Amino acid sequence: MPPRSILVITGASGSGKTAIVAALAAQAAPGVRYHHFDAVGVPDPRAMTAQYGSPEGWQVAVCHQWITRLATDPTDSILDVLEGQVRPGTVQEAFQRHRVRRGRILLLDCSPAAREARLVGPRNQPELATTRMTAWAAYLRGQADALHVPALDTTDLSLPEAVERVRQHVTALAVAED
Repeated sequence: MPPRSILVITGASGSGKTAIVAALAAQAAPGVRYHHFDAVGVPDPRAMTAQYGSPEGWQVAVCHQWITRLATDPTDSILDVLEGQVRPGTVQEAFQRHRVRRGRILLLDCSPAAREARLVGPRNQPELATTRMTAWAAYLRGQADALHVPALDTTDLSLPEAVERVRQHVTALAVAED
């Protein structure tokens, strides 16, 4: 059996992270577990600032908590997939600090128009369809490019097509040997 791996799927709201991971989790591949970054609960920005210094500080702390938990979990999974909005650089730092040798990141991205249509339409979260979210997506894309993190543009993909593309990353990591 290959050693345990961790795949972090990141991207801005509306990029398809949650829908894709939910579809993959429903198919229950043996040895693969799926997790949602926000499952720990997301405090309001004032609480994040009070406890962690800033919302960014909260994100860093929670990312390290997740990576520690996944890297040291005694279960026999071969791959843990963590989905959430987190900076690729933060994930890489957590992988290094916690000595995760088989950690990978995948950025999901889409056009601003597709993001807005998803957030306003099926997601029913129009409050997230902002220029700030567009800027966050551009920031994530730029950081992924700078760190050579692979990206998947979901703009023109149906959900089944996007699921299949992400499944390819999951499968490759789950069966890869050192």
